[in-house]
Amino acid sequence: MTDVQSSPRGSYAEPYPHPSGARAPQIPRQFLPRHVAVVMDGNGRWANARGLPRTEGHKAGERSLLDVVAGAVELGVEHVSAYAFSTENWKRSPDEVAFIMRFTKEVMERQLETMASWGVRIRWSGRRPRLWNSVIKVLERCEEATRDNDRCTLTMCMNYGGRAELADAAAAIAREVAAGRLDPRRITEKTVQRHLYVPDAPDVDLFLRSGGEQRTSNFMIWQAAYAEMVYLPEAWPDVDRLHLWRAVEEFARRDRRYGGAIDAVKPA
Repeated sequence: MTDVQSSPRGSYAEPYPHPSGARAPQIPRQFLPRHVAVVMDGNGRWANARGLPRTEGHKAGERSLLDVVAGAVELGVEHVSAYAFSTENWKRSPDEVAFIMRFTKEVMERQLETMASWGVRIRWSGRRPRLWNSVIKVLERCEEATRDNDRCTLTMCMNYGGRAELADAAAAIAREVAAGRLDPRRITEKTVQRHLYVPDAPDVDLFLRSGGEQRTSNFMIWQAAYAEMVYLPEAWPDVDRLHLWRAVEEFARRDRRYGGAIDAVKPA
């Protein structure tokens, strides 16, 4: 991996245009989701439907991730969290797990310079145990190289599970109580928030899942408590920024936010 420097604010490159020439919809910032969580589902089924090994679906999904991040940058979305490998994914075949570990490392090495030039900050969320050291090193290298970028934050969720995150937060809080640093009567939702893997990330506004399934699959169950859900029938390799833009337009039209009514934008 080559050395990459964060670019000064204002000097970021623009993402490559969509092949169709489509431009991002003009949506007022107050109606944009600040944080979009993405479940990149359907890679294996996409490959199987074409008579290909499941690994080919993962390979095809690299383009989709980069294009969705490009679309988020163009829209002005501040945070994208991608469900790259869950704590449950260890149940897959050893060969597929090993491929995903190697491939994730290669993708981050391959795309770091491009995303850094766009002003993307890369972060990692998940558990260290079991995750390959080589993958951790690359993710930490990406974090360090892009730490000053502030246009959009991409959080790669590797060896991540929502229940695991809450269990780890509870364990950390219990240690503070046992050490006498925290009064259990003063534990609040803010206490839990401070002990999440990425405590300063805002709540998820838009939860986007590809692949036709309509469930959260243990992804960001704390952060997405009030998220708007959009489910795509397309498998992840068939998704690009146009799908993100349509989902954000749908988000902007919905007139309920956190229990209160607002006037919804009517994108052209």
